[in-house]
Amino acid sequence: MHVFRNGSEFMISVNKLKVEFGATPLFEDVSFVINKKDRIALVGKNGAGKSTMLKLLSGQMHPTEGTISVQRDITIGYLPQIMVLSDTRTVMAEVEMAYKHIFDLQDSLARMNKELSARVDYDSESYHELIDRFTHDNERFLMMGGTNYKAEIERTLVGLGFNHSDFERPTSEFSGGWRMRIELAKLLLQHPDVLLLDEPTNHLDIESIQWLENFLKNSQGAVILVSHDRAFINNVTNRTIEISCGRIYDYKVAYDEFVKLRKERREQQLRAYENQQKEIKDTEEFIERFRYKATKAVQVQSRIKQLQKIVPIVIDEEDTSTLRLKFPTAVQSGSYPLICEDVSKSYGNHLVFHNVTFTIRRGEKVAFVGKNGEGKSTLVKCIMGQIPYGGKLVLGHNVQIGYFAQNQAQLLDENLTIFDTIDQVAKGEIRLKIRDILGAFMFGGETSEKKVKVLSGGERSRLAMIKLLLEPVNFLILDEPTNHLDMRSKDVLKEAIRDFDGTAIIVSHDREFLDGLVTKVYEFGGGAVKEHLGGIYDFLQKKSIDNLSQLQSASQVFNVVDKETQEVCSENKLSYEAQKELNKRIRKLEKAVAEYESQINSLEKELKEIEEQMASPEGVSDVLLYDRYEQLRQQVKQAEDAWEATSLQLEELMK
Repeated sequence: MHVFRNGSEFMISVNKLKVEFGATPLFEDVSFVINKKDRIALVGKNGAGKSTMLKLLSGQMHPTEGTISVQRDITIGYLPQIMVLSDTRTVMAEVEMAYKHIFDLQDSLARMNKELSARVDYDSESYHELIDRFTHDNERFLMMGGTNYKAEIERTLVGLGFNHSDFERPTSEFSGGWRMRIELAKLLLQHPDVLLLDEPTNHLDIESIQWLENFLKNSQGAVILVSHDRAFINNVTNRTIEISCGRIYDYKVAYDEFVKLRKERREQQLRAYENQQKEIKDTEEFIERFRYKATKAVQVQSRIKQLQKIVPIVIDEEDTSTLRLKFPTAVQSGSYPLICEDVSKSYGNHLVFHNVTFTIRRGEKVAFVGKNGEGKSTLVKCIMGQIPYGGKLVLGHNVQIGYFAQNQAQLLDENLTIFDTIDQVAKGEIRLKIRDILGAFMFGGETSEKKVKVLSGGERSRLAMIKLLLEPVNFLILDEPTNHLDMRSKDVLKEAIRDFDGTAIIVSHDREFLDGLVTKVYEFGGGAVKEHLGGIYDFLQKKSIDNLSQLQSASQVFNVVDKETQEVCSENKLSYEAQKELNKRIRKLEKAVAEYESQINSLEKELKEIEEQMASPEGVSDVLLYDRYEQLRQQVKQAEDAWEATSLQLEELMK
């Protein structure tokens, strides 16, 4: 994560940009302007130059030709896909680095204040200048949120999926994905004028992605992002810039509308290309027919020059999303491919989940969703028999599992080419479509002749996915299958799974991919797995309703405000008695809020003490300790729900 400060006339103006790697231009003669409030999706096939464009805009790279001008005092925040991370601080201390400018100003104010208290030349010009400077900087300090930055940090970290108990943990304890969230939090908290985000949702769960969407939509500056999450970019952006064949195409519309316009553009290109090819063919035939006739020499030479001046029309990359793949026919499984009964899994004293009970019927396609670390992939590994677990897992009759996880890519034969890897598993007529399939998954042209051993991790994952698509199975288990796929590849995969007549479990945070694909959602969280009937958006809508009903039930249980109070508050002018009653109820609510806060603090303190006991050798096997821990967690949640409901009602009364 980097923030840069530059100076010139425009916000950001790109003029006649050209970038070359070797002798081949990645793109050239590229010009566009980034305005305030622009929400730009930067799209194009893998390798088109999207990440390179972000590096150029951030100043990390310099173009071969052309200029990038940035308006004076504009700040640019850049989140790359790969970054160097610090391991020397806690989560809170690391994120506080976003406020270094505030801390520097705070130190400056402290020095000025100390100087003012020491000086006695109250009538001097320099003393009054110091007072003016102190007053000006203090106002800046307050406007920059110098007194409430802690609350903003907490809101941002919680929005990105962290618990309060994570704040004082060293960043070194977290995986790369969670540390990327820390860097994203730092970047967002700096509120740069222009945000450059390269695949920001790669390591986020659905709830965190939705939080980030709302943050970006309410952001005051410009946003330019690269993402393969279609729902995310549709919900955030209002402009789409496509990099294709070394040029850019700028559309003032969101991605879905851009796809329609792009299709129309390609059809126009095809017609123009066909007309040009006919013109070239007619010209070449004329030259060949009259090449040796002296009476036609002038015309022949004219046609030769005409041919040389023709600039070939370039057609955008073929959209292979219309390619339809169908899994090879497999034997039919039993009616119940998977039955889970009271399944549980712990690592030492850490409970991942318990009492997981559900049945998946033949032909069902279900999603596993939830925050990272809640056990989705762990349950998949239990189903695959890769790790031990408690309870009972039963696979049905004739179940043939096709399993995809990121580590599946490690099982590929490194000495084979991409083409040969797929050629070995392809059967029947599908062998005639191997190159089309490879193109759909970004292995078109000469790339298919690369050896597996030279491929990146993402490329190997895509190849493992293609291999799985061509194997006869009746039960698919896919763990984050879309992580390294672009939008067209995801369309091909989604259609293949939709047409698959077997059963499927899909672990994913990609709402667009799951939409219209799954009919049941299993939510992982708090050591439990809840079943929700319906698609992914039914689930998300239900979650919002659930949250509102929890607030309502909390208000009923604690009886902190009633209908009479609401009627009293609705009056524009209150009588003395009504005002007295209102004040009484406000005091009652304030007391309840304070009591809940005290209760939460007490419970969290006890939780921390038990966590320390559970981490000791004696506590690892103490079942009673674990039971108490679970009880406390539930009590904390109930208290927090009640506190939130009471606080909302207090705010309503105070209006």
